[in-house]
Amino acid sequence: MEPERVLIMGAAGRDFHNFNVYFRDNPAYEVVAFTATQIPNIDDRTYPAELAGEAYPGGIPIYPEVQLEALIASERVSQVVFAYSDITHTYVMHIASRVLVAGADFRLMGLASTLIESSKPVISICAARTGSGKSQTSRKVAAILRELGHKLAVVRHPMPYGDLKVQAVQRFASHEDLDRFASSIEEREEYEPHLAQGAVVYAGVDYEAILREAEKEADIILWDGGNNDLPFFRSDLWIVVVDPHRPGHELNYHPGEANVRAADLIVINKIDTAAEADIETVRENVAALNPEAEIIEAASPIQVDNPDAIRGKRVLVVEDGPTLTHGGMAFGAGWIAARRYGAEEIVDPRPYAQGTILETYAKYPTTGAVLPAMGYGSKQMEELEKTINSADAEVVVIGTPIDLGRLLDLDKPYLNVHYNLEEIGQPRLPEILEAQFGRGPGDA
Repeated sequence: MEPERVLIMGAAGRDFHNFNVYFRDNPAYEVVAFTATQIPNIDDRTYPAELAGEAYPGGIPIYPEVQLEALIASERVSQVVFAYSDITHTYVMHIASRVLVAGADFRLMGLASTLIESSKPVISICAARTGSGKSQTSRKVAAILRELGHKLAVVRHPMPYGDLKVQAVQRFASHEDLDRFASSIEEREEYEPHLAQGAVVYAGVDYEAILREAEKEADIILWDGGNNDLPFFRSDLWIVVVDPHRPGHELNYHPGEANVRAADLIVINKIDTAAEADIETVRENVAALNPEAEIIEAASPIQVDNPDAIRGKRVLVVEDGPTLTHGGMAFGAGWIAARRYGAEEIVDPRPYAQGTILETYAKYPTTGAVLPAMGYGSKQMEELEKTINSADAEVVVIGTPIDLGRLLDLDKPYLNVHYNLEEIGQPRLPEILEAQFGRGPGDA
């Protein structure tokens, strides 16, 4: 029989993973194309032959998602695999309807088809939505494991926005490694905080190869998820963070609901800044979805090194990009800090937006009067810098996890906002982690 012709819809992450672990060496299928969305400049390239395998000597083309129906027709596609995250259930079914009308079958791939087994224990940190507080939860878990004497490797969900061959297996142990791989702002936001804690971070494209490298230098693997995607590795402890600033999203987003249903431990974060009624809604929802999961309630208290520099000033707020874009938030930690510490005015950056930053506001109209720290490549970083410098503001408050002032030449004073996870009440992460994983070989 002729192999079934497949198109994989993605955003340079799970799409490549699903191909690598299920389709690459599977003679029953021929993947004729990928489509790409969400991230700028990741289409109109090729998944390289070096990663695609012997069955694909010319590699696999990657097209813009807007060409979906045309590709189904021209490439005689019989099956479309949906493989990206942080979208509503309704959005998924709109895509499915387009696929069905175009004549192909529509598929979502489950855990049995896509999880890789590790020889080491795996802890996965995932979320119901982008911007729930997954990163600070990952840092907290990593710190506890080190205190228990474990040697861990952090494996981060993929962000391969450059040369896919070069990015197949990446190991980051220093800021020089970030520079060597020409890491984007989005990559640095996820990697730098781990590096500051002394962790080694792996990422890339081929997660079987990545996992085998990470296993060589760790006794525990920490999966640091992206968006609200499911993990790539089978997990011994599955932690999922939910956000009461967006009550109900834990029920209505893909694959965030699947994460909540699968979790061993659910962290209800931001209870210090969310409304009590919204916190209660989230409590009820996660209990209904997963009554067996243990629940931790936590805060992400916000700190600024010099809050007096905000008081009475016109402030431009820069926030984590994905939280505002496909995360759907209108504000983040920077906006909360500016309001809390008495900014006279939060300056609307939209009149000053340059190039693709302006396009980002048009694509994601729910973004409020804050600036998403978009930095997918040097050109967009230049546009971000020009937008900040053009704004009529006295101070810049930066709510991203990294110091943007080290990457951009800013002509205004700026302040970084810091936030870490703090559990409220019982149970607590140190006791949970020690009970399940014990003390490591490095424990004194």
